[in-house]
Amino acid sequence: MRILAISDVEDEAVTASLPARAGSIDLVLACGDLTYDYLDYVATAVAAPLRAVHGNHDVPPETLDDHEVQVWWDGIDLHGRVASIDGLLVGGLEGSPRYNKGPFQSSETDVWIAILRMLPALVMNRIRRGRFLDVLITHAPPRGIHDRPDPAHRGFAAFRTFLRWFRPRYHLHGHTHVYDARTVTQTQVGATTVINVYGARAIDL
Repeated sequence: MRILAISDVEDEAVTASLPARAGSIDLVLACGDLTYDYLDYVATAVAAPLRAVHGNHDVPPETLDDHEVQVWWDGIDLHGRVASIDGLLVGGLEGSPRYNKGPFQSSETDVWIAILRMLPALVMNRIRRGRFLDVLITHAPPRGIHDRPDPAHRGFAAFRTFLRWFRPRYHLHGHTHVYDARTVTQTQVGATTVINVYGARAIDL
């Protein structure tokens, strides 16, 4: 399976190459801070299923004039959910740490509540398939991995615990922008490869 993971910025080079990738991408995973129009365009251009979580700068779909966006989003939203897509087990957690009154900001307690909602599905995956999860997507990174010291960009400690307990193969996130090619964007944490997919990243499973 080939995944196209996207986050934070509309990468012009990626956008230009999308029609040529049609049929070669099996799944699009979006890690937040992208417009709904862009998400729909990317998934349509590559003719692949789309799953996503919100970033801290996203506009709540229920505030838009087009109510069909809310229906569409409900069908792709992974926050606090686990889905099986062609046998790939994917889960998601939205938002960033709370630093003002934005709609997609969370405390550590909020994150744990969302993880608890995922727990029955994770346990069932373990019983039926021998593993909890293949890919976790989030907007923010785990605490101490690819994060920043300021309140808005520090990672969630709960994500570190999630990785230790449920051992997904990949944890894909965005939120921390990458402006320097020397910036570390891939880190191994136990059984999990943590990748900052800022912009876009193709991943072969």
